[in-house]
Amino acid sequence: MAGMEGGGTLSEVYQSARKLLLRARDGVERLERFESSVSGTDSPELSFAVKKDISQIHSLCADMDRLWRSIPAKSQRDLWKRKVEQVAEEADSLKDSLDKYSMRNQRRMLEAKERAELLGRANGESAHVLRIFDEEAQAMQSVRNSSRMLQESFETGTAILSKYAEQRDRLKRAQRKALDVLNTVGLSNSVLRLIERRNRVDTWIKYVGMVLTIVIVYFFWK
Repeated sequence: MAGMEGGGTLSEVYQSARKLLLRARDGVERLERFESSVSGTDSPELSFAVKKDISQIHSLCADMDRLWRSIPAKSQRDLWKRKVEQVAEEADSLKDSLDKYSMRNQRRMLEAKERAELLGRANGESAHVLRIFDEEAQAMQSVRNSSRMLQESFETGTAILSKYAEQRDRLKRAQRKALDVLNTVGLSNSVLRLIERRNRVDTWIKYVGMVLTIVIVYFFWK
């Protein structure tokens, strides 16, 4: 009677373990289907539930191992021993599959994190390159503006020097006419020297003006 009573209690524990095995096996298969899908989604809740079921199966196996040893009949003991060992082996196999799945999932998450970091660095470097190109474009535009202003200043200075040259020619012609008139009327040498000094002063004024114009253009260009 003790063997039958022990066997009955063992049967109930065994049935509970078999139900947990079926549920854990279904959970592992669902996790693997999630992994092989296009999105590669993960279910932490399902992983935790399967892990909990496997742990409970191991606990039940420990109880069944204690119970089958108390069965008097050797044939019944051997039969339940094989059944308990089979449940324990299936539980170990499911645990091994779950551990491999967890490792693959962790590796996949790590790779996704590394890709995101690389993409972030790439975007940062692209923004830096674009900023450099923008700064260089602004510098080139500034150079073009300065070149245009320098060209305009050079043309202005050339026009001023041209006017000075025209004025110089007119002054020379006026000087020659004045000298001719003075020679004609017979003015004194002192008057002639005064006119020559005035001519030299005008010449110095002319050259000083030209030098100042060149200096102004140079400083404007700098």
